[in-house]
Formats: sequence, structure tokens, C-alpha cells
Amino acid sequence: MKVEQSTAPAGVPSRDGETKIAVLGIGNLLMGDEGFGVHVIRHLEENYRFPDQVLLHDVGTAGIYLGPVLEEADLVLVIDVISSDNPPGTLEFLDQEMISGRIVQSAMSPHQLGILEIIDICRLRGREPERVEFFCVVPRRIELGLDLTPELQRQVPVVSDRIVQRIREAGYPVTHA
Repeated sequence: MKVEQSTAPAGVPSRDGETKIAVLGIGNLLMGDEGFGVHVIRHLEENYRFPDQVLLHDVGTAGIYLGPVLEEADLVLVIDVISSDNPPGTLEFLDQEMISGRIVQSAMSPHQLGILEIIDICRLRGREPERVEFFCVVPRRIELGLDLTPELQRQVPVVSDRIVQRIREAGYPVTHA
């Protein structure tokens, strides 16, 4: 399986001297692989302990309600599925440059398009996050059902580990539960 490597910088500038990190798990748990982001958040909550500056959010399909979360964070890590020609289960990392250049907008899931629009609203208000990074996986099946396909089940701990690594790179300790 293809995994794109992160080139994100270690630290993230903070507006108030202490970086706040928001980890957003996006998706609909009733639609199979579409709920991937929420499954990862649950895995992180069950297996790790995070400092107070790191907030995990099971946002489901929250849409515009994400505005306040985005406006308060310096670094936002988004976990979701992505439309791609790559095989199901492929991990794709999208960094700030890809997002701000809108290179990926047409390939992203409806939730990620919503997030990009909300980031634009935050930018207009002068309160966008310093950095937004997407940790995505290509789904196999988006249809009514509660379970992830095997390809995506295998990626839950992999993406969780990458999220933990990124938080540690930003300078915060993360411990096992």
C-alpha cells in the first residue's frame, strides 16, 4: 500500500505562546468507511493520553459548527476519507501548501470541502489556524453499514500512530493509556 510521507515542520507558531492542537475525526459512522475519522478518534481516546493543549474532536459531519474549533487552534489535524484513484486503504497526507493552493479541492470528500470553506471563513475573520494537515485514507465502501472494511480497519492504528508522532513533533508528550 502506498503511504505518502509527511514533510510537516516540527513546531507550529502559536498566537498566544502555547500551541493548541485540534485533532478532528470526520465522517458518518452509519456509512461504513465514511466513518473512518471517527473510528481513529475513538482509537486515540482509548489508547493514548494527551496534554490539555491537545483536543480530540469526534466531529462527525459537523460542517459549519467547526468554526469555533478551527479559530481556537494553531495546528489542526484532520482525519477523513478521500476520493482518489489509489487503491482502498491507501494513506494520503495533504499539507498546508496543497490545501492553500487548492490543488486537491476537487479530489477531496464532501466533508473536506466543507472544512476548506470553513477555513476560508475563519481566514476572512482573521482567525484561521496557523497550519492544517489532512491524514486521509481511500475508502472501499461508502454505503449503509456500521463497520469499516478490512483495508480501513488495518489503517486505524497506522493513522493513529502518525497523529501521535505529529503531536510529539509539535513538542507535546503523548503517553499510552
